[in-house]
Amino acid sequence: MNTITGKILKLNGWPDGKIIGLAKDIAATLAETGLEREDVLSRLDLVRQNPGGFLADPQMAELARECLRLMPKEKTKTDLRETPLQYPIWGREAIDDGSLAQMDNAMRLPISVAGALMPDAHVGYGLPIGGVLATDNAVIPYAVGVDIACRMRLSIYEVSPHLLGQKKGLFEAALWDQTAFGVGAQWKGRDRAEHEVLDDPAWNATRLLQSLQDNAARQLGTSGTGNHFVEWGAFRLHEPLFGLKPGEYLALLSHSGSRSVGFKIADSYSKLAMELRPDLDQSVRHLAWLSLDSEEGQEYWLSMELAGRFAAANHAIIHQRVAEAVGLKAAATVENHHNFAWEQVLPDGRTVIVHRKGATPAGKGVLGVIPGSMGDPGYLVRGKGVSQSLDSASHGAGRLMSRKQALNIISKSARDAYLKERGVTLLGAGLDESPQAYKPIEQVIAAQADLVDVMGKFSPRIVRMADEAGQY
Repeated sequence: MNTITGKILKLNGWPDGKIIGLAKDIAATLAETGLEREDVLSRLDLVRQNPGGFLADPQMAELARECLRLMPKEKTKTDLRETPLQYPIWGREAIDDGSLAQMDNAMRLPISVAGALMPDAHVGYGLPIGGVLATDNAVIPYAVGVDIACRMRLSIYEVSPHLLGQKKGLFEAALWDQTAFGVGAQWKGRDRAEHEVLDDPAWNATRLLQSLQDNAARQLGTSGTGNHFVEWGAFRLHEPLFGLKPGEYLALLSHSGSRSVGFKIADSYSKLAMELRPDLDQSVRHLAWLSLDSEEGQEYWLSMELAGRFAAANHAIIHQRVAEAVGLKAAATVENHHNFAWEQVLPDGRTVIVHRKGATPAGKGVLGVIPGSMGDPGYLVRGKGVSQSLDSASHGAGRLMSRKQALNIISKSARDAYLKERGVTLLGAGLDESPQAYKPIEQVIAAQADLVDVMGKFSPRIVRMADEAGQY
């Protein structure tokens, strides 16, 4: 007989209270499917060992939440260190003092373990853009960023980039017709995309995610404002890749994130983290964290990962639609997040949470894309796995001017002359995204030569961006 009683559960380490009743009910349901007693107990133990992994499981979610609620409460203090932990900096000469001050503050947090600053660094909210921060069993929503899973995707087509000149109208039309940009950008009716991410069970894990599922369906395959783009270009491959020989290819490059889904997740859990740490020094209030032993921390982690899958689906839909419009099929694809958090093991064996807020994963052999600007090249890179950088590299060129400064300083004629000289056609975009507002990408790449190998170079030719300026 496979009946599992409360006594059996207690003998297997389950505590008294509501949790044992939940476990008992699930055990009975599993036993009805024909599972042996030991198999049922093993499944229940999996929930107890990793409750966060079952928050989206309809059968196990309530038990998982009860497991999280019964976890020992964290004893981490909110007092800052007197002095920040030391951290390495790449490209120091081109990084402003404000970014250094923000990184110093992050390294004073009691949960901080290690950090690094990339050469494209500039001031952000809480953690600077280009900041990499490792923490102990805690996640910081603002250190992931507001646009969760902002990411890159490069598709390479086994045809000559000369097609862009020969059929320019066709390639421009594909960008105009098959992309949607802006704060409220969405697809309607028959134009809405279909993708398995919309059926992901994680949408039912929390009330917030349930409320965002319709938004996700409307915005799937769209891009935001600011530095989000979809662009055709010429790609020079320096060494063999996925069966492609070195040479010149036509390529499509995109940069965007998880749209309003990610923004609302970030906004909700950032506010919650700050509410849970009222004693945290005001200078670092945007770096308030959530313990991964808490229900809130596990909810955020699950939501962040769902936003990551949604952002990846966004790019997949964009590339599929744009390529189909010109009759092409990708021969190779490379993609990566650069606003995200990952579990990572340090050389000393410690498991930490590595936040990359505007930084590219660059573990040994890991491929990534580091873009320049609308008028400057981007690079396909392969990580060298440098532990001092927490296996990271820059996520782009990095801003030289704030958006407000760019709008006040750079004229339309100056921007257009820069683009014309480089053979770039611009579709949309505000002056705040002018190439002159960014650091020289070649210098940024050179500053991290010890972090990545350059495998290829993408030169933009037809660039689609949002017409409105991004947020200051």
